[in-house]
Amino acid sequence: MTIELKTHNIRPMRHTFAHVARQIGGDKPASRYQEATLETQPTGPFHYRPIWDPDHEIFDATRTAVKMKNWYAFKDPRQYYYGNWTMNRARQQETMEANFDFVESRGMVSQLPGATSAAALSILMPLRHVAWGANMNNSSICAYGYGTAITAPAMFCAMDQLGIAQYLTRIGLLLDDPEGLDQGKRDWLEAARWQELRRYVEDTFVVQDWFELFVAQNLALDGILYPLVYRAIVNEHLAAKNGTAIAMLTAFMTDWFAEQGKWVDAQVKTAAAESDENRALLADWTRAWSGRAIAALRPVVLHLFDDAAHADVLMDEVADQFSARAAKLGLTR
Repeated sequence: MTIELKTHNIRPMRHTFAHVARQIGGDKPASRYQEATLETQPTGPFHYRPIWDPDHEIFDATRTAVKMKNWYAFKDPRQYYYGNWTMNRARQQETMEANFDFVESRGMVSQLPGATSAAALSILMPLRHVAWGANMNNSSICAYGYGTAITAPAMFCAMDQLGIAQYLTRIGLLLDDPEGLDQGKRDWLEAARWQELRRYVEDTFVVQDWFELFVAQNLALDGILYPLVYRAIVNEHLAAKNGTAIAMLTAFMTDWFAEQGKWVDAQVKTAAAESDENRALLADWTRAWSGRAIAALRPVVLHLFDDAAHADVLMDEVADQFSARAAKLGLTR
């Protein structure tokens, strides 16, 4: 008995889905990111308008003043879709668990100077509520935004912010058990130094234009808060006061912001490049919200530092860095 093996080259009739081919310029192999993202936004048929907002369709491009010819012009430079986002976050979670285990197993918390531990609690615990607000805002962007290319990463961002709030909670429990969390909540609700930031967060909850909310939360607030708190205060100021353990426990926030910034910048740059009207609108939003964010964070920093002049210099440095970032995005007016 003889068995003859032959090979056959089977040519696919098409390389990707028709709706993906429309976006990538023809029938050619598409990445998993492209197939999971492009033209997956529902566009119809919608049988009725929602009774809670009869002026708009359920998914409606006119919910923002930003105008785009193609809402899939937005691209995520990280190429995130649900699968690779979860795998990447799982790896980061393993790293963070190792950091927490290292700090706890070596008793590094008990070795923290009392003043350093108190400073970390005073600055980080109220930020649990800021991260929760960011989760709410990015969920809103996902719900009311248009085009999966920007709404899907917004939901990933929302869940990242929830994870950040949980890391901050674990830090509070590690440093001071529930008392630190309770004090952080009282500070958020009652301490004068936090009220401008609290007002900022609560005002964003009622912003109707979802792209303005994107600017207010992801560009302006996060773009100032994360370099200020996690780089300048935690990684430099507290680390210099024997607070290396705090820097290890907040490593995810630093890494996440560097990655997140690439996505935020790409979205804003794409929208600004679409038209002069978009650019002017985004510049106005950025100037207004970043000004509020800087003013809201200044009392927090002044309370943390004994030297008011040093606090002012630090705030000015962060503000200048943000201005340079906005200029690179074409938002200078």
